[in-house]
Amino acid sequence: MKKSFATRPLLTLLAAAMLALPGAPLNAQVNLPALGDSVSQDLDVGSERRLGDQVMRQIRIDPDYVLDPLLQEYLESIWTPLVNAARKLGQIGEETQARFAWEPFLVRDKSVNAFALPGGFVGTHLGLISMTVSRDELASVLAHELSHITQRHIARRIAGDSKNSMVAIAGLLLGILAASRGNIDMANAGIVGGQAAATQLSLNFSRDMEREADRVGFNVLVEAGFAGSGMVSMFERMEQAYHLMDNGAYPYLRSHPLTSERIGDARTRLALEPFVRPRGLAEHALMAARARALQDPRVEAWKVLENYDAGARNIKESGGYEQLGARYAATLASIKLRNFDRAEATLRSAEVTLQLINPSPAETTAATRLLTYLRAELAQARGRPLDGIAALDQLAGEKSRAMLLQRVGLALASGPAATSAPALREAAEALQTHVSLDPSDALAWSQLALVWEKLGQPLRAVRAQAETRAAAGDLNGAIDRLRSGLRQSRGADADQVEASVIDARLRTLVYERQSILGEMYKGRYIPPDIELPN
Repeated sequence: MKKSFATRPLLTLLAAAMLALPGAPLNAQVNLPALGDSVSQDLDVGSERRLGDQVMRQIRIDPDYVLDPLLQEYLESIWTPLVNAARKLGQIGEETQARFAWEPFLVRDKSVNAFALPGGFVGTHLGLISMTVSRDELASVLAHELSHITQRHIARRIAGDSKNSMVAIAGLLLGILAASRGNIDMANAGIVGGQAAATQLSLNFSRDMEREADRVGFNVLVEAGFAGSGMVSMFERMEQAYHLMDNGAYPYLRSHPLTSERIGDARTRLALEPFVRPRGLAEHALMAARARALQDPRVEAWKVLENYDAGARNIKESGGYEQLGARYAATLASIKLRNFDRAEATLRSAEVTLQLINPSPAETTAATRLLTYLRAELAQARGRPLDGIAALDQLAGEKSRAMLLQRVGLALASGPAATSAPALREAAEALQTHVSLDPSDALAWSQLALVWEKLGQPLRAVRAQAETRAAAGDLNGAIDRLRSGLRQSRGADADQVEASVIDARLRTLVYERQSILGEMYKGRYIPPDIELPN
């Protein structure tokens, strides 16, 4: 497995250290800071977002930045109600609502961790998802991280000592830039240098900020309709894992130290709330299983997961959810290993397990949908796209992003363009509509590039490749692809309409890159062809 993302835990260090700079005030309040206070003077909302964008440009081009549509959809289904609840509770002001990204993303890492970044970005390790047993537990962690953002703890840390803070951030950014190039020694030097320059860099929020994030996060969790017991059970689960933390599997325990006081406070708050029964256990079991299968892409790990259902407790002992998740993980591992007959058998047993569990109609529908997608994934992997399309047709009327991308994948797997052209043209039209509404969807652009290439539209394919890089934050790569497209457009048979679109887009991205460089090198001359560091 690659170690580019954090050379483990480089990204976590970057995230935690930027959130934990020296000299932070210990009297953080629930109310948001006014625009004229010291927080806004040292790091206003716009500057914080730009800093977050700068970090995300490096993260999005990393191989361990996960683009799985189903897991991303599930993460957002939990995150969006939390953000809406925070807004309803008055924790998100108009300026932060407009300027911050409020974007969750996934990290391929089997360690149990989540972190907030400047500007409203929250990263979630697949290892965290895989170890939770309910959506309420996962929501409690996201609510906690969201509260670090809404209470502007990042800016409050930096406000403590802006000079030292910015030096530390610069060193840490240098570290992650070096790590992305594979230079581990330089990466470590950048981090150590940043720490030394900032005199004493703490990797944790202050205890007061942690308590505040617990308190505010719990209110957000309950307001969003999740069970408050999710925070308590998550704390208890983490407390039980405390003695395992030295193996590096629980970095969340290091950056979010659990104390008996914090755990007791959570239990007290829970006692004051009406009981809410956890919901969506079947759906969460499947998504946790998917995270488990994708968090470690080594053959050895998949071979272990193939037999994962054999070690799970039986349906009578566990209520069936553990067995359901184990069989989903085993099926996906068999697909990755191309053991298709075994995958088919395990998937059928998962479908039977769901029937035996017999959850509520809504939960059954949600879980059946995910098993249907898994069946389509199996059909695509074994070269039977028509079987996959037939499976997806059972989900009549669904128009989700996951459905779109799955159908596009099946269209691409449907043989040569001579026979699959109608399906490919339909896929191209659907994708073009989608990216016009969401131009930041890098995965959709990459699929569109493959479709145009298969349809014999090279200029459109190059432009889609460029938009893939731009959506991922790689402006240098996007500009290079667009310039390549302009060179191709000089041919006699080239589509001149598409060529004009490429030319206009190239000018826009060059201007955008110059603007970013202008922020980075204020007052200095910037040659027109200088590139962003990556």
